[in-house]
Amino acid sequence: MKNVRKLMASVLALLMVMALFGCNKKQEEVVYVRGDDDEVYEAQLGDYEALVTNAKQASSIDEKFVLFAQAEAALLDSAVMIPTTTQGGAYTISRIAPRTVPYVQWGNDDDRLKGLVISDEFLTPAERTELLDQWAAAVRGEGTYDPAGYLEGKGHTIATDYTYSFSTAPVTIDWLNTSSQSDTEITVNTVDGLVEYNNLGQMVPALAETWEVSDDGLTYTFHIRQGAYWYTSEGTQYAEVTANDFVAGFHHMLDAQAGLEWLVQGVIVGVDEYFNGESFDGVGYKAVDDYTLEVTLCQPTSYFLTMLTYSCFLPICDSFYQSRGGVYGIDEYAEAFADTDGYTFGKSTDVSSQVYCGPFLLQKLQGDSEIVVVKNPGYYKADEVRLNSVKWVFDNGENPDATYNDALNGTYAGVTLSASNGLLDKAKADGNFDKYAYVSDTTSTTYFGGLNLNRGTFQLESGAVASPKTSQQRIDTNTALQNKNFRKALLFAFDKTTWNAVQRGEDLANTNLRNMYTHPEFVQLSSDVTVNGTTFPAGTFYGELVQFFLKEMGNPVDIHDGVNGWYFPDEAKAYLEKAKEELGDTVTYPIQIDVVYYSANDVQVAQGNAYKKVIEDCLGAENVQVNLVEATTSDDFYACGYRASNGEAGNFDMFYGSGWGPDYGDPSTYLDTFLGAGAGYMTKVVGLY
Repeated sequence: MKNVRKLMASVLALLMVMALFGCNKKQEEVVYVRGDDDEVYEAQLGDYEALVTNAKQASSIDEKFVLFAQAEAALLDSAVMIPTTTQGGAYTISRIAPRTVPYVQWGNDDDRLKGLVISDEFLTPAERTELLDQWAAAVRGEGTYDPAGYLEGKGHTIATDYTYSFSTAPVTIDWLNTSSQSDTEITVNTVDGLVEYNNLGQMVPALAETWEVSDDGLTYTFHIRQGAYWYTSEGTQYAEVTANDFVAGFHHMLDAQAGLEWLVQGVIVGVDEYFNGESFDGVGYKAVDDYTLEVTLCQPTSYFLTMLTYSCFLPICDSFYQSRGGVYGIDEYAEAFADTDGYTFGKSTDVSSQVYCGPFLLQKLQGDSEIVVVKNPGYYKADEVRLNSVKWVFDNGENPDATYNDALNGTYAGVTLSASNGLLDKAKADGNFDKYAYVSDTTSTTYFGGLNLNRGTFQLESGAVASPKTSQQRIDTNTALQNKNFRKALLFAFDKTTWNAVQRGEDLANTNLRNMYTHPEFVQLSSDVTVNGTTFPAGTFYGELVQFFLKEMGNPVDIHDGVNGWYFPDEAKAYLEKAKEELGDTVTYPIQIDVVYYSANDVQVAQGNAYKKVIEDCLGAENVQVNLVEATTSDDFYACGYRASNGEAGNFDMFYGSGWGPDYGDPSTYLDTFLGAGAGYMTKVVGLY
């Protein structure tokens, strides 16, 4: 309570209506002033951070999972964010055989396309079911999974080229200077890491042929395969991959500080010290010789190997990096990177500014039209590469009929059938729905809406996407969003089923809904564990632990996938009344909530209107007014939220266009993203840091 009072005093001091008087002049408009990030975080999420810290000190993995669940329940109860959906769960028609990319819930491996099996015709639901049965048997060790052989036996022809779409162009091909999937989903197909997952969900060697772990769990020794090489975009052999290239990549990743470095702080010895000015020599990432990499951890970390499939552990070719102006050292790198003439490594405008050691070579990158990778003939596991080329074609969603027609004529391997853009009805009318439609798998990626607790931007630098709010309305919104009961009113009024139905259709409106941040079945207890007097049995899934703690808090949210687990209109109205009592006369109603949408995208238009209607219908437009703020270009839309550089740059009050996919196999991969002091990557979606 003390922290809350302190924050309210601070907010009122910062956002006070300040009358400016002059001789015989009328009072001028009040001025909105952004608050202090640390103070706002401490008041709204300080308890959450303390619970995460406590969980990391647990004496066992199972106890840690329970305490992480308690922390996640506190995050959800804080009402600063609301999980909305996950990937998949939509009607789809496709030529792609299921489970032919790596099957794993975390890291970048599920973007790797080398094993993709694509038919020349759409798969029927019956064929898909048979393939999934064969896959499940192979996972159990009962035979092998050969989707290409199965489909050829059914009269299909297997394609060797794949075309997909993209809506956000990569801004770099330096896979260690970015944390955005729109960048790495392309580049991970051109570079291998130490290990990878196969399509059965099993970890297998990649550039590390073997590895050992010391008895104390602190030192991992990886033996790099000999005869793997870096290649130019044209396929010319450049240099052999060595252990030093992994050290170079790790060093460069720390120097770039592009949102990957926080994942290894407190995990790899010497990283924190390096950021505090000490030498890289103290970092536990060493090349013992050309083919031996030694990694030293701060403490035994049960999930460390699962981290290695994320992009922060990828190598770069040291000699090539330096030939393109690359240097080492945080300050030295910043200075070199600022020299656009001298530093030419990883430029998205030049595919020759990178070299590649993976199954594909990047040969074309035109952000406004298409991206092309082709098979790398020198790849050390060339027999595993089923495709000759992959092409991504720019598609911002403005012409869904053309996308559908391109899927029918074979340009695309498949298409999602959305209700809001008419494709679901179109497929039903032409018979393709009945013949080929299936419901796609959901994933561990969680999309969520964030409430801006400390807004600092009300229009882009160009003047576009400008908020209609007056300065007083800005103050009122900020004051209201500091109030937990007001936030709960907003989130419990959000009818996600109605909002989602405009895209998915009524029959699939709930299929991809997610109601907690971590996938509810992400991990489970391996043994009975007693925490704070309660015994949780072995086999309990993480989501059920979160549900237990929410219930203890008196929070009604249902954490299960596929239900409208946050919609409680009566509770929303009750929380609004509590908020109004607490806020008193410090605000004037209606509170204005800005939601940015991309006007050329039918789905975004429909969802924006649905969100406005469900909120105003539940809480009353006289209390809350949703302003739909138009972005006329996709670049402007992404700049307001997804690509906002920090919390202050977020141009929204409610933004539901961000998501997080786990990087490794521990709940902390989600929960750490909401830690304070700039440590958490996703705090910017709630307007902080």
